[in-house]
Amino acid sequence: MTALPHDHPPVAFGRVGVLLVNLGTPDAPETAPVRRYLAEFLSDRRVVELPPILWQPLLRAVVLTTRPKRTAANYARIWDHDGGESPLRRITRAQADALQAMLGDRVMVDWAMRYGTPSIPDRLAALKAAGCDRILIAPLYPQYSSATTGTVNDKVFDTLKQWRWQPALRTLPPYHDDPAFIDALADTVNTGIAGLDFVPDVVLASFHGMPRRTLDRGDPYHCQCRKTARLLGDRLTIPLRVSFQSRLGRAEWLKPYTDATLAALPGEGVKRLVVIAPGFSADNLETLEEVAIEGRDTFLMAGGTDFAYLPCLNDSASGQALLQTIVTRELSGWLPLT
Repeated sequence: MTALPHDHPPVAFGRVGVLLVNLGTPDAPETAPVRRYLAEFLSDRRVVELPPILWQPLLRAVVLTTRPKRTAANYARIWDHDGGESPLRRITRAQADALQAMLGDRVMVDWAMRYGTPSIPDRLAALKAAGCDRILIAPLYPQYSSATTGTVNDKVFDTLKQWRWQPALRTLPPYHDDPAFIDALADTVNTGIAGLDFVPDVVLASFHGMPRRTLDRGDPYHCQCRKTARLLGDRLTIPLRVSFQSRLGRAEWLKPYTDATLAALPGEGVKRLVVIAPGFSADNLETLEEVAIEGRDTFLMAGGTDFAYLPCLNDSASGQALLQTIVTRELSGWLPLT
């Protein structure tokens, strides 16, 4: 290799980077950090598709004055107070660390949050500074939605628009029907059920909800959720049903709703229930508080007798094997064959 001139600016290059990205989290379970987080999240045009001239006044005058205190209290119920961080941040870091150990020094693995910290622009800059001129962006969403994977890619592209020297870029496709994903889910669910002291009548797969209009406008999320559930259901011996959680506002969202389903199941004879969240790669407020706490209360108060929430893949052995499989596949041609 020809040596650079002695007065050439220092340049790092030749490395491959992977950036794992999840949704985001406030920095603390307190009103002010939650307000900042919600302001960023709910100002994203892909998340709330109303015209800003209509939505922003409502967001600032109503949502951001009433919702942060209640949301902060919910975060406090699941917060890792010893570690001083949310479960989502802790798990995403653990996923990145474990993947780094699996891939070795051939790759530099980092992680970011779409909203909050560490931010996508900061971590992209760190990868580039370390010499990564080829980067795989890996949104940790099994099913594609404009409001999740789409907005991660937007932020990445917006960041790179400001750079003179851009790295080569790849983005991880949805893996909702990948055999490795279904294997990991089936292993986790079957192992989790085997460890319970009751046999469930039904397994309920609760996916994050989206406004119904996103399906009508061509978003594939609903269909991909349904396919994940169908493929997983084929691997279970217990009936599996689907619902959608976490509604916001008065518009119609994807149905059936999780809270309504949990309230109705005991009346249908379902007294023993297991709930899973196969649309999430890591546990977070929506799974640990909305489902595992509030959902449990709803089901038991409606007449259910046994309830269990099974954790997401997180940084489990099955989850990390899945990440290694899909990330290595997408790095094909960028890594040595050894």
